[in-house]
Amino acid sequence: MKIILLKDVANVGQRFDVKNVADGFALNFLIPQKAAEVATEAALKKVATLKAAAEAERKVQHELLAKNLKELNGITVTISAEANEQGHLFKGLHQKEIVTAIAEQTKLAVPFESLQLEKPIKEVGDHKVIVVVGDKKATITVAISAK
Repeated sequence: MKIILLKDVANVGQRFDVKNVADGFALNFLIPQKAAEVATEAALKKVATLKAAAEAERKVQHELLAKNLKELNGITVTISAEANEQGHLFKGLHQKEIVTAIAEQTKLAVPFESLQLEKPIKEVGDHKVIVVVGDKKATITVAISAK
């Protein structure tokens, strides 16, 4: 059966992809879960316009984020976290916490996927974090202080 995916489905495809799947899989799983719809002529036209709109939106977001990257370069974001006497944090700081702090302190929205952290930050002090969008990079300093 030819279907249009309405959501990303593991081992099947991405949103807006047109795929051929087994009838039972489509009728018993994908369609009831609202993850797909039957690929009719009208649905294919609708998906083509939705796909173009989603691509345009993604491009605008990418350009806006690249512009915001210039403003981010060199800033210092301060985060206060619980730590012991030696300066080790009780809980490591991940991309999500850093992105939240960036949004609160600079009013710039950064997707957490664009932060490059090899591992969670687990110590008090200044840490350099690289933000990558496409081929552009910015370096920010994350200053961790103990509560």
